[in-house]
Amino acid sequence: MESENFHGGAGRSAVLRPYSAGGRAEVRCGGPRTDTSVPDVPSDALETVSRTVPNTPPSHAEGVSNDEFRAAMSRLADGVVLVTAREPSLDPDDPRAPDGEDVGMTATAFVSVSLDPPLVLVSLRTGSRMDDLLDEQPLWAVSVLSESQRHIAGRFAMKGRISDRLLFEDIPYVRGEASGAPLVGGALATLECRTERTVPAGDHTLVIGRVLTASAPSADGGPLVYFRGRYRQLG
Repeated sequence: MESENFHGGAGRSAVLRPYSAGGRAEVRCGGPRTDTSVPDVPSDALETVSRTVPNTPPSHAEGVSNDEFRAAMSRLADGVVLVTAREPSLDPDDPRAPDGEDVGMTATAFVSVSLDPPLVLVSLRTGSRMDDLLDEQPLWAVSVLSESQRHIAGRFAMKGRISDRLLFEDIPYVRGEASGAPLVGGALATLECRTERTVPAGDHTLVIGRVLTASAPSADGGPLVYFRGRYRQLG
């Protein structure tokens, strides 16, 4: 943070100026100038204070801790989608090179942005495999999961997995014509997208995509919902 504003009495702002060589700080509060003595503090006393200050949860400059932020946002119910993309072969001109691999990621931070043109947004953890992949190629797809597809959401939300190849083995899907990415069978809706813009946002990347195709193949069942840290269904 480059600067901080301190607010004094009667709504007046106060500016704390740097210490002078004589160990005194000048405080200006929008009224008469005053001088406040700053006594010398022994270094061993500072060490004692630092050892006795209790540990507190990580917080930001504005005073909101990570736990407080998570707890508040967990009260917002989100739909659940599977974001998919096709990782191309390392050398498509070499028939001996390994084939490309399908990649999938469960997401709850997915929203529509615009009707004309049709745009959607998904938030990806910076440095994740999907984030790295969409930085290299622009095509991806989204399957809106139904309440009966909780196992798919849980499977692709696992951390530390080595390969996504096995995760798709027993899941019915078709390959999108526009993106080449898997579209999950039984999903409430599917969309194929091309990245229009990416925006760094803290520890995530916001990916804005133009919708190339959209379909609602399934009218049966309700949506899968994520609320207070658990997958749920409506009703």
